[in-house]
Amino acid sequence: MHDSMRILVTSEPGSADRDNEDWLYARENLVAVLDGATARTDTGCLHGVTWYARRLGETVVDLARDVSMPLPTALAQAIGRVAEEHRSTCDLEHPGTPSAAIGLVRFHPTSLEYLVLGDVSLVVDQDGQLNVVSDDRVSRTAAAERMAADQHPIGSPSKAIALLAMKHAELAARNVPGGYWIAEADPSVAQHALIGTAPVDDRTRVAVLSDGAARAVTLGLLDWPGAVDLLCSEGPAALIARVRQAESEDPHGTRWRRNKRSDDATAVYVDGFAGGGPVIAI
Repeated sequence: MHDSMRILVTSEPGSADRDNEDWLYARENLVAVLDGATARTDTGCLHGVTWYARRLGETVVDLARDVSMPLPTALAQAIGRVAEEHRSTCDLEHPGTPSAAIGLVRFHPTSLEYLVLGDVSLVVDQDGQLNVVSDDRVSRTAAAERMAADQHPIGSPSKAIALLAMKHAELAARNVPGGYWIAEADPSVAQHALIGTAPVDDRTRVAVLSDGAARAVTLGLLDWPGAVDLLCSEGPAALIARVRQAESEDPHGTRWRRNKRSDDATAVYVDGFAGGGPVIAI
């Protein structure tokens, strides 16, 4: 345990009338951020995306607490266990079966290890040297359909039709070679995760963001150094507030092209890898 780790967390649903399909854990030298993939089609599942992200998160965290277990192994076993929880009631072969992107970071006395699968972003700032780990394979799929969807204003019938076409094309590329990889019912996808290690010291700053929070950068509101500085000085709520302000100023997505007005947004920020008493703030 790093005695003075400062852990700041915020998670907000994209809108008040929908469940938050993000999930986070940030304690005991382990951080997990899951981003349930939006279901625009039937899923074949009685439980839904929010349930899936939560159960996968809880299960992988329980396994990853064992520091001897590699993170891809923890993820693979967690995917398998959650699949068994609802295999008897749900059609896990359905092309729209619930799925989730995931970012895991496990801290050790002088290093960290990470796993990223799907569009969760990890930023490690070592005294101004940034390493950004972002799995963009999903955004590289269904390119023509994404471009078509971008031509329509958010909330319009034509946008809804274009997004459904995009989703079908995206699902066709899910967990197949040449497409993208994300947690759903097949444990073998864990071998396609982005993994690595990095040193940590008292100058290290770490952030893990779902794509809704990463809009602070992907919409061009901030660059990554600026985003980390804002997380450090004002916390994740301030970063997400910056995103929400931009979304509210452009409700139809004509300035910043995107699929929905507001997305679920989760941000975890960690620093202070030396000194006295862990602090967790929401």
